[in-house]
Amino acid sequence: QVQLVESGGGLVQPGGSLRLSCAVSRATFQNYAIGWFRQTPGKEREGVACIVIADARSFYTDSVRGRFTVSRDNASNTVYLQMNSLKAEDTAVYYCATERIWMPGSKCSLTTQRSEDWGRGTQVTVSS
Repeated sequence: QVQLVESGGGLVQPGGSLRLSCAVSRATFQNYAIGWFRQTPGKEREGVACIVIADARSFYTDSVRGRFTVSRDNASNTVYLQMNSLKAEDTAVYYCATERIWMPGSKCSLTTQRSEDWGRGTQVTVSS
């Protein structure tokens, strides 16, 4: 089983930036993607961004495209989510999760159904 630990959340003013980290315990995870998800009370968990580890292709939901950037550091088994121009509606608990990539060249899905292992989340609050 893979363990994931998120960090980097906190309180930030609208328009500000945060960088979240997801530390992954698996020594090699080349056949995986890492997805970032977020959830607010009473709502379903939604996919925000994901990155295919093997080739660093990234995908975003429409509401964050152009503001968020997902990246990975294979040497440290860490995936990052750089969040810029934050808005109040970005407030949520952010989670990272693994998704197995079965076919080379496949996209990651941004769906919870295909995610396997999850971290415990980190709170992001955007407020003045």
